[in-house]
Amino acid sequence: MKPLDHLEHLDKHLVDELAQVARETVRDELREQTRRQRRKAALYAASGALALYAGAALALAVGLALALGLPDWASALITAVILGALAYVLRGMARPSRPGPDHVSGTAPGGDGARRTAAGATGGMPYPPVPPAPPAEAATPGPVPPRPSQAPDVPHRRA
Repeated sequence: MKPLDHLEHLDKHLVDELAQVARETVRDELREQTRRQRRKAALYAASGALALYAGAALALAVGLALALGLPDWASALITAVILGALAYVLRGMARPSRPGPDHVSGTAPGGDGARRTAAGATGGMPYPPVPPAPPAEAATPGPVPPRPSQAPDVPHRRA
């Protein structure tokens, strides 16, 4: 028996113990972070609920103030229109910025009029610009593989 054979057992025991300590440390840290995030989420939810009730109370106050000089139905209708207009403005503020004048015409910046962008059709981001020529290494293409006799996505059926 070699004199260092008993140290191999100690090394393995030490590695296992270090791994256990590391796991417990990481678990405790994640538990603490989760606890903080859960508390923050609860506070955001509570503030959102209170803001909703505050908005409802404000809408009610506007409706009641208008009801002093108008019929009840008219004040409710005016309050609904005001809230709808505010919702429309907030929705517009939440969307990304409007595309520039190049996107309205449906052409890519610096491109010819025949090329259409996705922004013109869907209101999204345009396609990246297309280079005028292919890269130099693609100028001499290699052999083209033969085209399959049937589409690979279509299941083959035997009659």
